[in-house]
Amino acid sequence: MPSDPIILAFDTSAAHCAAALLRGDSIIVSRVEPMSRGQAERLMPLLEEVLTEADCTWRDLTAIGVGSGPGNFTGIRISVSAARGLALGLGIPAVGVSGFDAVAEIGEGLPAIRAPREQVYVALPDQDPALMAIEQAESLGPLILNDDPDLQVRAIARLAAQRWSSGTEAPAPLYVRPADAAPSKDTPPVLLDG
Repeated sequence: MPSDPIILAFDTSAAHCAAALLRGDSIIVSRVEPMSRGQAERLMPLLEEVLTEADCTWRDLTAIGVGSGPGNFTGIRISVSAARGLALGLGIPAVGVSGFDAVAEIGEGLPAIRAPREQVYVALPDQDPALMAIEQAESLGPLILNDDPDLQVRAIARLAAQRWSSGTEAPAPLYVRPADAAPSKDTPPVLLDG
């Protein structure tokens, strides 16, 4: 009889670093640390702590689940690149789960994710996601707004467990708007082919 799949899920798309470990149908460890900065430095130690608490190793993992956004541009890049690197190094699949899909698992209504300046990212039916004022989004119907990163990362783990065996593509960031940072006006460096 095969053992239960073990999925390590994590998310850094907002002001937190969150991780959950799912074995079979049960979340056995879940940790969330609120932080506005420092996710890149904290993510891997947090994942190690989650694995240790569950008495698991990296080699015990069946798949990786990762929150792919929308949200903080840098946070999304941190977690998606970590997931892709871990999957490559461990030889296991990585599954990207949008914040919209995770939020939809939590409640009924139009999936929405808080954004800066009293705005929300909204998953509109049969359209690309949009960024809009919260009042405008509320006029479209009841919103599912989740402010609990623990519920979010648990939903990411469960959705990744459902999807990992179907040959999903490597996770990619889901950006609804361009980054706030402007490109450098300096001359770019010359890239050498090696």
